[in-house]
Amino acid sequence: QVQLVESGGGSVQAGGSLRLSCAASGVTVSKIYMSWFRQAPGKEREGVATITSDDRMLYSDFVKGRFTVSRDNAKNTLYLQMSSLKPEDTAMYYCAARWPSDTRFNYWGQGTQVTVAS
Repeated sequence: QVQLVESGGGSVQAGGSLRLSCAASGVTVSKIYMSWFRQAPGKEREGVATITSDDRMLYSDFVKGRFTVSRDNAKNTLYLQMSSLKPEDTAMYYCAARWPSDTRFNYWGQGTQVTVAS
C-alpha cells in the first residue's frame, strides 16, 4: 500500500518560514511525479509545486521565488521549503503523487495546516 504522511505545518507570522515534509512508503519517490497542493476555506484546491521523476521543478506563479520543492531519495521524502510567507498562503497543504504516465494524482496525504498571521 502507498502511504504519504505529511508534517511540518504550523502557525507563523507573515514573513516567516516553514518546511513541510511528506514521507512516502510503498512507492519510490524518484520514480513518480510528486506535488504539493493547497486549499483554503471557500476556495478551490490549487497546485503549488511539482518535482518530476526526471528532476524538473514546476511552481505556481503565486509562490515562485518564495517556495522550493525538493526530495531526498535516501529518505524517500518530499519537501516544500516556504519562505516569505504571506497571510494568503494560509491553507491546508497536501502532498500528492502520480505515475508519469497518469493524468490524475493517485495518492494523497492527509494534509497539514499552515496558518500565516498578518
